Amino acid sequence: MTGQSETHTTADAMEANALPPELRAREMRADGKDHTPPMPEKLARAAKQMSAAEWAHRRLVLYLKAFEETLDPEQEAAMGFTDAAGGLMRIEGLGFHAPDIVTFSGVDGAGMRVQSIQHVSQLNVLLRAVPRPTDRPEAQRIGFRLARALEEEEAAESAADLDATSDTPV
Repeated sequence: MTGQSETHTTADAMEANALPPELRAREMRADGKDHTPPMPEKLARAAKQMSAAEWAHRRLVLYLKAFEETLDPEQEAAMGFTDAAGGLMRIEGLGFHAPDIVTFSGVDGAGMRVQSIQHVSQLNVLLRAVPRPTDRPEAQRIGFRLARALEEEEAAESAADLDATSDTPV
């Protein structure tokens, strides 16, 4: 089979063409500023150890948090679907199933439970600001809660790593 190239995944191509951290993402807008959510250094270093789904999940959390930072107190983040019947989903959860599935859960405009399950190669997310429900005193900030949970998880892992190394005889 000389002359034929091997099949590679997107993750393989990304790893083979790794760029310096400052060039990994750009989100330029009409104001001339880069609005790319900051990538925590520890997360960037850990990327090679994550599945495509976990890596996409972590970045989606950062984008969702950054989007929520632009909302006023009466708005929440919702996810729009491109098909006419899909409508909007108020995001209540974001997850992944390694190696390649990302999930979104929440409620639609009628208050019915909905879940979107997407393959990382087909990932397409539209975030939209919607008014908070009138029965809720404050808008939910799922991106902030998810980001905090990830930070706490990373801190616990770091503490466990330190404990493991301190228990090792020298």
